[in-house]
Amino acid sequence: MIISASYKTDIPAFHGRWFLNRLAAGGCRVINPWGGTPFAVSLRPDDVDGFVFWTRNARPFADGFDHVAAERFPFVVQFTITGYPRPLERSVPETKEAIAQFLWLSRTYGRDAMVWRYDPIVFSSLTTPAFHRENFSALARALNGAADEVVVSCMHDYRKTRRNLDAAAAGFGFTWSDPAAADKRALIGDLAAIAADHAMTLTVCSQAELLPDGIDGARCIDAARLSRVAGREIAARVKGNRPGCLCHHSRDIGAYDTCVQGCAYCYAVNSRSKAQATLDGLDTNSEFLGPGAA
Repeated sequence: MIISASYKTDIPAFHGRWFLNRLAAGGCRVINPWGGTPFAVSLRPDDVDGFVFWTRNARPFADGFDHVAAERFPFVVQFTITGYPRPLERSVPETKEAIAQFLWLSRTYGRDAMVWRYDPIVFSSLTTPAFHRENFSALARALNGAADEVVVSCMHDYRKTRRNLDAAAAGFGFTWSDPAAADKRALIGDLAAIAADHAMTLTVCSQAELLPDGIDGARCIDAARLSRVAGREIAARVKGNRPGCLCHHSRDIGAYDTCVQGCAYCYAVNSRSKAQATLDGLDTNSEFLGPGAA
């Protein structure tokens, strides 16, 4: 089984000690967000094919990556760097620091282990299409040679996203919009050309309707990439977690409302204060990440 850690929260940034404790224990428990029923996930070497880590700040988990590698678990890091203005991303690492972290991970664990995420693409008065073209180009130039794939998607208008973004827009005096699919597709096509100029393939996450000609959908949980990292075949069937998702089958061990980076467009946090309270009260020896179940 491939373990996702985690698209629901930033485990490397905030929950590294919990993860390493559960790895040592050989398993954790996860609460199904749709039904509330907890289930067990084995983290024993015989049961884990590899890990996919999702992060915006890898530095707190530097020793953790070393430990996972020493235990001979292959892993891939889905590393988000967007470089947006602070009203949209209030406490992620500064862009130069994020780039430095990405380059360090790529040098240490290899380019196959790294995927850059420019995700989500937010359309606002602070981040216009012209901004995205210039900003993406600068980031691609800085990451040239450190990654061979960049994953993008356009922001989904989820209820939590709308509420959080509306609050940030009111507080910081900007506006946001949800353009027509043709406008999104045109921008993605331009970004794909920029990526190609920097030896990267651009893929689009779970939005087949936005694929320009010649651009493929992303496979964020990618058994083929993990196989290259591991130096052996890792077999997994395609089993996406939402319509249009091309990911291979995995188990995600994260929990919603446990990330405090405060991104205005976040879909995984109802409120930053609730997430902070959860983080403050987290028992790193618990089987569960966040509030457990009886």
